[in-house]
Amino acid sequence: MHPSVNVLGTELEPCSESPLTGWFRDGCCNTDDNDRGSHTVCCVLTDDFLQFAKDMGNDLITPAPRFNFPGLKAGDSWCVCARTWLLAVNAGMGCPVDLEATHQRALDIIPLDVLETHAL
Repeated sequence: MHPSVNVLGTELEPCSESPLTGWFRDGCCNTDDNDRGSHTVCCVLTDDFLQFAKDMGNDLITPAPRFNFPGLKAGDSWCVCARTWLLAVNAGMGCPVDLEATHQRALDIIPLDVLETHAL
């Protein structure tokens, strides 16, 4: 298997191992064709973004032990859905992005210049 590539064209870096993130819960924003939400954007969460996602129907704050999900808080890094992140940016509630840990498939939804304006 080839290493995954980030939006900068280099090897994908880990996003978060504590809490453990990713579509595959491998700590990276890896993806495949089953990942309809494109969990490819590695960002540092803010209270505004978490509230925006919750208002959109994706509660990332409340723990869900049955899914081994700890619940997230501002300052945590997490692989978020590309469309949700872009909607949050357009609503003025975007959060910082780790470009080295954001999968290149995010570019299918988000232009690189928009990601760069929110880079850590």
